Amino acid sequence: MAEKMVDKVFRIMKDPKQIRNIATCAHIDHGKTTFSDNLLAGAGMMSKEDAGSALKLDFHDDEQERGITIDTAAVSMVHESEGKEYLINLLDTPGHVDFGGDVTRAMRAVDGAIVLCCAVEGIMPQTETVLRQALKERVKPILYINKVDRLIKEVKLTPEEMQKKFIDIINSVNKLIKEIAEQEYGEKWQVGVQDGTVAFGSAYHNWGLSLPYMQKKGITFKDIIEAYTEPDENKLKENIKNLAEKAPLAEVVLDIVIQHHPDPVSAQNYRIPKIWHGELESEEGKSLMACDPNGPLFFVCTKIVVDPQAGEIAAGRLFSGTMEKGKEVYLSMGKTNGRVQQVFVYNGAKREIVDDVPCGNIIGIAGLRTFVGETISLNETEPFEKISHIFEPVITKAIEATKPADLPKLIEILRVVGKEDPTIQIEINEETGENLMHGMGELHLEVIENRIKDEKGLQVKTSNPIVVYRETVNKKGPEVEGKTPNKHNKLFFYVEPLEPVIAEAIKKGELPEIRIKKKDLAIRDKLVECGMDSKVAIKVKEIYKGNLFVEQTRGLVHIGEIMEMVLDMFENVMNAGPLAKEPCIGVKVVFTDAKLHEDAIHRGPAQMYPAIRDSIRGSMMGAAPVMFEPYQVLHIEAPQEFMGDLSKLISNKRGQLLDMQQEGSLVIAKAKMPVAELLGWSSDLRSATGGRGNSSLIDQMFEKVPGELQDKVVKSIKQRKGLTDAMVGA
Repeated sequence: MAEKMVDKVFRIMKDPKQIRNIATCAHIDHGKTTFSDNLLAGAGMMSKEDAGSALKLDFHDDEQERGITIDTAAVSMVHESEGKEYLINLLDTPGHVDFGGDVTRAMRAVDGAIVLCCAVEGIMPQTETVLRQALKERVKPILYINKVDRLIKEVKLTPEEMQKKFIDIINSVNKLIKEIAEQEYGEKWQVGVQDGTVAFGSAYHNWGLSLPYMQKKGITFKDIIEAYTEPDENKLKENIKNLAEKAPLAEVVLDIVIQHHPDPVSAQNYRIPKIWHGELESEEGKSLMACDPNGPLFFVCTKIVVDPQAGEIAAGRLFSGTMEKGKEVYLSMGKTNGRVQQVFVYNGAKREIVDDVPCGNIIGIAGLRTFVGETISLNETEPFEKISHIFEPVITKAIEATKPADLPKLIEILRVVGKEDPTIQIEINEETGENLMHGMGELHLEVIENRIKDEKGLQVKTSNPIVVYRETVNKKGPEVEGKTPNKHNKLFFYVEPLEPVIAEAIKKGELPEIRIKKKDLAIRDKLVECGMDSKVAIKVKEIYKGNLFVEQTRGLVHIGEIMEMVLDMFENVMNAGPLAKEPCIGVKVVFTDAKLHEDAIHRGPAQMYPAIRDSIRGSMMGAAPVMFEPYQVLHIEAPQEFMGDLSKLISNKRGQLLDMQQEGSLVIAKAKMPVAELLGWSSDLRSATGGRGNSSLIDQMFEKVPGELQDKVVKSIKQRKGLTDAMVGA
């Protein structure tokens, strides 16, 4: 009897050398899910006729309706190459920028990325973003140039012109890899036709080609052009079918994956030093580097799915040890213990229950109340680096239940939503009863709202979108003394603006946003490279949401006992600044001195928290605090006859036109726009360009709100939050 797929998966997953963990990533509409269908069909997990149109990995109804991927989907399949069987764990990620957080999380779990690029459109802003997300996690890219059929049928290019187009795309991708990746990988991971790290094809028509495959099968580009230039419709269909049989996409691409993407053992050797900041020479470090199934357990959760039957299922990558059913584990960030009730491997949309799985695999576990980015191990240990997203949430909506009786259900659902999609930040304010959803854009919040209504069956109403601002300081503040309510302790802090070089390094992910428990020389060296004095750099205790905390005290006996409380309050103030309780950015907080009571009972949290908070806030108020607003740099395309309308639209919205070029009949603009003016942008752009304009996000930053708008913005935020001056200062 033929061996079942799940048994095959289970057999191969025990040998890490035969495993490849990969993700597809690309700009929106460049064909990722259609491409993934082909890989599934090649592995015998769906019919070849359906591939390209079934969109098997878009599980949700709204994904099928909108024709875009919103959630990352996981699937494990088996591929045979040169007589050997390999297990391919594939994640299909979204392309729309509002769901970019899913791409970042998927990259933590995989070692290789297939970057798809449309042959007609070429490199787009989101292609650059997904490459940035992959290389930040040291994930090796290969390139698949999709929709080649369109170059022949629609654009009608000659073979020479097509070749030039391909070379341009490959050169652009290599230039990006060189710019983004660390030096040694920028050179090593260049993609090329000769070595077979680039493939061409049409995912819609189920075929693909790479140079080694063309040489092996004796297929030339001429054959492909001839196949598509057949005028007879029936013969054309026959030709395309023959192409798909002669050069099946799944076989071509998965052969490249097996040959050029690393197995978990070799990948973890260079990925672990980047994403785990523990001691590499320790038992844990050695086990992680070697991907040792007998070593200590390390599992990183990259996605949570809430299943009505099985409850919360945490999917992610097992980096070390063996995950077993019934195992007692420790959750590093949650600081709690738990028991794993079930272990799953993926099989398309289905999950198969297994007893145990060795490291190197992408798996699911049930029975733990956890969240994305959590490190699950056997006992308290150094967790993996926090998964940080390239863009932050900049749009907020207040949400409430239509019926007051549904309020408890709404809060429960919001907590679930926050777990399923961590880029949506949920803020539940028990005091004011206001529930806020912070998201990446209007579409992001609209999708979440619809899912609450349709899938969770709860009627809700939401406010108009609100923009998230940031607070920062303009100059060095005075040293402020904070007294504990019992008058037994005094703490001294001052704040100053964070150096732009360090702020940029944090934004790029070169400096991890973590609490630094012990001396981390890699972080110290990076700070010194950014211009900080090495004596100060070694005293940096935490990097949090683009802010930095330095402990500059001398000879304090009880400093170790209060340090965690000081850092908790540093985070508290950075989450809600003194002007309007908006998050802070680019602030450096320096702890200079303290006078502490001998007896620990007089310096508990109830005493220390208000003193620390008041001191940091007091110094910020004396450091010329200002509001920053989010700006987005957009790539805008429209037909050239709308050039005037486009520049008028940009200037009407307080935008800056950075660049405008003409390419053929299109005008391509690059503009920096304040997010506050971008609400309803899609429909404004469509009406200004006769429905033919589109835009995508290139970059995001925070910049000072113009002077004349400062007070107005602070006032409107306070009004919205129901804050009085006394409450903000409190």
